Amino acid sequence: MFVAPRPKPALIKAMTFVNRIVMLRGIPGFRDLLPFNRLAGLRGVANVRHIDFPDDDRQRLKACCGEGQATFITPNHPEFFTDWMIDKEIVSQVSPLAASWATHGVVNGLGRMMQKFWLANNLIAQIPGNSAGAKEHSVIWALKGHGVLLHPEGGVGWHANVVGPLLPGAVEMGLEALKRGRATDRDFKAWVAPVVWKLAFTGNVEPALAKECTYVEKNLKIERNIAASLPERVHHIYATLLSRDEAAYGLVPSECALYAARQKDLLLELKRRLGERVSVDCDAIDITELLRRSRRWLRENVGDAESQKQVRTLANTIQRLLRLGPWAWANARITQEEIAEHLKRIRNDYCKGTLRDTINRFVPQSTGPRRAHIRVPEPLGLHAYEGSIDDALAALQFRMQEAVTRTVAELEAGGGFIFYPNPFYHR
Repeated sequence: MFVAPRPKPALIKAMTFVNRIVMLRGIPGFRDLLPFNRLAGLRGVANVRHIDFPDDDRQRLKACCGEGQATFITPNHPEFFTDWMIDKEIVSQVSPLAASWATHGVVNGLGRMMQKFWLANNLIAQIPGNSAGAKEHSVIWALKGHGVLLHPEGGVGWHANVVGPLLPGAVEMGLEALKRGRATDRDFKAWVAPVVWKLAFTGNVEPALAKECTYVEKNLKIERNIAASLPERVHHIYATLLSRDEAAYGLVPSECALYAARQKDLLLELKRRLGERVSVDCDAIDITELLRRSRRWLRENVGDAESQKQVRTLANTIQRLLRLGPWAWANARITQEEIAEHLKRIRNDYCKGTLRDTINRFVPQSTGPRRAHIRVPEPLGLHAYEGSIDDALAALQFRMQEAVTRTVAELEAGGGFIFYPNPFYHR
């Protein structure tokens, strides 16, 4: 059942300070000093030392917030845990009482005391299959002139350079807020305000990345090639995991086949099997639509435990494989940041069963100090927009991707990345 947030301004203000020091930047004088820099709270849990948030971008976002307008702030979602820490820093500067959507497991799944704490911090629980209460509360809160923040990409993809497909929730709520606001004020405005941020290491972190790669290899029982470079080790991990999935479904790939081709063949086989299980002509629909219909099938066929297990396993395997997308082999070079994302994605998707892995899933640790580059593309004014919801999402995604691409190009031009040959790349 949805429980509305009960924001306490004093607590929110205090937690803004805690977030800035303990969660993001760390404590100067301790964060670089052994043994204190081994303690996440002194080093900064997310290890984001510097925030690059230009004043023009800040003012552009701030201008959308306040009385007489409803604002839905939509950041990209490249990294778990760090997302909310950076998002909280952003809203503290533009709309301190903004509400933020969070997963049901975080808000309601950690006991009554933690639920009370999160609700006091103005978190809105996203309950799967039951989002009506969260949406209604969000519209009401936005109409009061406070922002509402939610991630339009949905789940974390660990691909900071690419903005994934957007979900329609922010636009739908914005249109509803506009309708209600215009009922009493013909000049009322409603905005969807996109925000993007890109994290970049402040120095060379290859030794720390290699150490994390070794942990993943041991955890997943994958033999290490001592002569291989760090990117080649990551590629080998993925190739080995793909081989295990292929073997589980009876596929024998060519030894010289590229990863992308092997993944495509496996997905086609899984799609065929899933289509048969849920009685859908999989040739007539794409894989995203098949997954949507599979979720519906699971809701409607709860009585058949064995079929439920088979459908869920197939759907979960497809979703896991899709998390490594074409962007992984699109460029001839790969950065340390992208290698770090690969390792975090693997740990999240495959390394399970220990306390260390569970903690990493909820609070993943960076392999080194970073700088967050925050940019605000042009907000979408729904009050001056006449297109469809799908067109609005396309416009938002374009603006977000353009801002990310431009930021990455600026950092590259300034020598902000360390590059390696990308073993996933193919022409």
